[in-house]
Amino acid sequence: SDLRQMLATKSVENIQFLPFLTTDVNNLSWLGYGCLKQDWTLITVNTIGAALQTLYILAYLCYSPAKCPVLLRSLLLLAVLAAGYGYFTLLIPDVRTRLAHLGLFCSVFTISMYLSPLADLAKIVRTKSTRCLSFPLTVTTFLASTSWTLYGLQLHDPYITVPNVPGIVTSVMRFWLFWRYPPGQDRSY
Repeated sequence: SDLRQMLATKSVENIQFLPFLTTDVNNLSWLGYGCLKQDWTLITVNTIGAALQTLYILAYLCYSPAKCPVLLRSLLLLAVLAAGYGYFTLLIPDVRTRLAHLGLFCSVFTISMYLSPLADLAKIVRTKSTRCLSFPLTVTTFLASTSWTLYGLQLHDPYITVPNVPGIVTSVMRFWLFWRYPPGQDRSY
């Protein structure tokens, strides 16, 4: 819905960039984990996710009036991803150790992805407005984090299970914010 709004209005007003950037890096990291583990569920889902998030970033960049900060953030996270890839492929020869380190790396990115929409928490409480939060993204995050938690439990993979629990918690927090500060009651400041 955010992408549809950007395309319709040709504007990025009230749409956060950071959650989608961290989600893209997250998808690319989990894609590497899935390839190393040879888990086709992880590979398929994260290939599609990375492609969609990259499309979103390109649309955001196209309609953003401040292109330089958006481009710099994107390049910074790509550099972190490239450095991580170099570290995992060149410096860790043992596959089990590489899988453990990559799982930890992916877990940290997943947690940051789930926490990023709460970056505006103080602004939301101060203005009593959830205008900067996306309700469809909150619903999707809740469903995705719950699904991945259950999948991780099924595989007995703590690298999938543990980092998705904060996604459930932060989604519930955002649902509460939407209930507490309904979008129709926004005050203009």
